[in-house]
Amino acid sequence: MSGVGTNRENTITSGVDGLDDVLSGGFRRNRCYLIEGVPGSGKTTLAMQCLRAGASRGEPVLYVTLSETAEELRAAAESHGWSLEGITLREIMPTEDALDPGEASTMFHLSEVELAATTQQVLSDVESLRPTVVVIDSLSELRLLSGSALRYRRQLLALKQYFNKRGCTVMLLDDLTAMDQNTHVQSIVHGVIVLEQMNPEYGADRRRLRVRKYRGTPFRGGYHDYAIRTGGIEVYPRLVAAEYRTSAPRLKLKSGIPEIDSLLGGGIEQGTSTLIVGAAGTGKSTLAAQFAAAAAKRGEKSALYVFDESPVTLTTRAAGLDVALQPAIDSGLVNLRQVDPAELSPGELTHAIRIAVERDNVKVVVIDSLNGYLNAMPEERFLSVQLHELLTYLGQRNVATILVCAHSGLLGANMSSPIDASYLADAVVLLRYFENRGEVRQALSVMKKRGSKHERTIREFGFENGRIHVGAALREFRGVLTGVPVYEGDNKDVRQRSSSD
Repeated sequence: MSGVGTNRENTITSGVDGLDDVLSGGFRRNRCYLIEGVPGSGKTTLAMQCLRAGASRGEPVLYVTLSETAEELRAAAESHGWSLEGITLREIMPTEDALDPGEASTMFHLSEVELAATTQQVLSDVESLRPTVVVIDSLSELRLLSGSALRYRRQLLALKQYFNKRGCTVMLLDDLTAMDQNTHVQSIVHGVIVLEQMNPEYGADRRRLRVRKYRGTPFRGGYHDYAIRTGGIEVYPRLVAAEYRTSAPRLKLKSGIPEIDSLLGGGIEQGTSTLIVGAAGTGKSTLAAQFAAAAAKRGEKSALYVFDESPVTLTTRAAGLDVALQPAIDSGLVNLRQVDPAELSPGELTHAIRIAVERDNVKVVVIDSLNGYLNAMPEERFLSVQLHELLTYLGQRNVATILVCAHSGLLGANMSSPIDASYLADAVVLLRYFENRGEVRQALSVMKKRGSKHERTIREFGFENGRIHVGAALREFRGVLTGVPVYEGDNKDVRQRSSSD
């Protein structure tokens, strides 16, 4: 954000909370703005939300449509459940007489006559209504009526000066349908907002916006995801962790299983991130759910974002292992949300986490898994940057974050992860399969933990008698992490030794 101050009294809301956040409060009064976007990107919806906000303040507002009928605009409003009461709609479109060749002017070019008539109708409405906010939809029609780039630019400059003298905030909508796009309008207006619509090969359309220009006013740069839903546009501002710097004591959060807490040096700390990594079926999700259930027993709230497993499957499996996840969900202490990576953008996910932390006071956040998070990214090369920003933000809010990541493969040294997040996490917990006497077993170890001591032993991990079981250190084996260890002890029945401890 730039370091320019803004006067809140001279600012009006855009009608979209997220966009107001990006614009440091909203639009400056008595300024001219350009909203650019291809058809279907939400320009009309955004303009209506801004006008509805003005009407709710009791101010006269005007919507001038040059391309859509008033009936079409009302139908669009009804699809969002809106009433356009308090908004004056002015439809300025060619009449049926324009279809009669005999009506064409022979003294002047038709565009000159229509441009003058259109401009006069707009000015007449402004003089009679005295609106505080005016929307002109769209510039494509004015561009065609002007006939030349020079006349088009001069016309816009004249309109800008006219509206400025009458204290109007103006929003010019441009659908970018002209073949010869130029920057004439962008150089004239006070601010430019670009709405983009992307079409991935699979999944729903993705939309993002960018403030290309905003004179003399601080704003949040870069791209911000947004969605068009029933009820209007929702903007998810790009997360900037540096804006949330706080300091607070970092307490240890226990898992409720003494052996795991011992491995972690007493538990995981608030404001840190823990990566649980391992092959499919090793118990990563169950271990993460255990931390959420333990937080609920302390009266703390958790949020679980599950990509790869249905909530019913997770809660049923947790109940079978004496992990009280469903009771915590029923009490409201755990918010379990299934995420569809084909439908949810990364910006919307980050926004949901922010709301959970800032509004609901969540203390533990679980993302299960990074594999699903990776699939939600339009471009993989930005995953590490976004994840770093998210973890930094959660750390500064003193939230404990648990990340789950699945290795590809089951055994051996060739197991790999689709993303290396180990350098981002403060602690890394590794779950691994290993073979012993014709039986597949599981091992648990803490490979890394910043800021505090932890056990460096490798313990047996599994599920026995309907509970999570963590055994003693596997000191009789060498090479457990390879998947095919060598037994070097005296006791051949390791399971018996582990259960007796």
